[in-house]
Amino acid sequence: MKNADDTNHMQIRRVVIVSDFADINGGQAKVAIDSALLLADAGIKVTFFAATGPVHPLLNATGIETVCLDQHTLLDNPSRVNAMLTGLWNASAARALADTLGACDPAHTVIHCHGWAKALSPSIGRVLGASPIPTLYTMHEYFLACPNGGFFDFRKQEICHRSPLSAACLSTNCDARHPSHKAWRSLRTLIANTLGRMPGKLEHIAYISETQRAAMAPYLPASTRLHALPNPVATGGEKVDASRNSEYVFIGRLAPEKGCTLFARAARKANIPAIFVGDGPEADNIRAANPDAVITGWVSPEQVQHHISRARAVVFPSLWYEGQPLVPIEALLRGVPVICGSWCAASESVSHGTNGVIFDAPTVDALTQALLDVTRIPAFETPELAELVSPRNHVARLLEIYREMLAPTPG
Repeated sequence: MKNADDTNHMQIRRVVIVSDFADINGGQAKVAIDSALLLADAGIKVTFFAATGPVHPLLNATGIETVCLDQHTLLDNPSRVNAMLTGLWNASAARALADTLGACDPAHTVIHCHGWAKALSPSIGRVLGASPIPTLYTMHEYFLACPNGGFFDFRKQEICHRSPLSAACLSTNCDARHPSHKAWRSLRTLIANTLGRMPGKLEHIAYISETQRAAMAPYLPASTRLHALPNPVATGGEKVDASRNSEYVFIGRLAPEKGCTLFARAARKANIPAIFVGDGPEADNIRAANPDAVITGWVSPEQVQHHISRARAVVFPSLWYEGQPLVPIEALLRGVPVICGSWCAASESVSHGTNGVIFDAPTVDALTQALLDVTRIPAFETPELAELVSPRNHVARLLEIYREMLAPTPG
């Protein structure tokens, strides 16, 4: 039993959330902002520190203190030279973060970092490592180890098993763009691991899937405390009777690593209607592979839910590990079966033959068979999954981890 002094020491009065973005422009930023809102609703004072804006309206509306530096991301910086330099070491972001943390009480504050690779740079790692305030780092991707953030060879379109920054890694052009970009990213990873002290000085790291934990564990310090922390996912709408539907739906960016062209080919072979909700560089390849495929372009969240409600299955054929993809979970919570590969983190939510189909090889034949097999999936419920990813459970888990971080060290 904890004594009164221990309990008082573990009181959480402030959480400083550190993020590249202050607005929702993807899953990582959405989780950071959703967490901030959940914590504020639980009565915790929240400071949201971000490199780039705009600031999401709900952050201001709920009284969350926001420190937004209004900097460029690496991609939208008009100066490529400045982007390259600040991407390696964003000194002004580090100074601003140090100033923000300096105003906090270390005994009752925790830092929760949601990433640095798009704007903040490895410089913040040095600040986090030097701060007396305990830090939790959530891995939304794989940048703490892998230069391209995905353990994925974009040239060969396959999962990469090379040790990061090894001779085999450095001599392989696995980047989606240019060999020079791979070289720059490798240098950034080296800087992060050395000057940035990441992951070496990160005592607490949260992982969002078992797939991610297994891939990253060999590259994390043995002393690091790993915490399971699934992302929060709210139910998007009413239950769907998928057996009455005929459309097979892909939702997301149409990128090569997402396996969308693989789905286009398999859908044509299976002679089933394929709907692609999203846009991206693979759009033309999808049309070439399957002229009957429908590409909607980007749509509103409400329209995404409309497409899920019309789906016989949501197809998630991503070729890489992913972190904890949200679309498959949203579909399952609404009663729509999911088709995905066994190597992907999405498979952790799928029970083969019960609420979806897991295929074992990224081939047209394997996916074609999965598309045909999913019609045998009966109606299902997902109460355990719904509880695991519920916002209520997420904030409870956050507070549990934070209290552990603030607890006095034994001895």
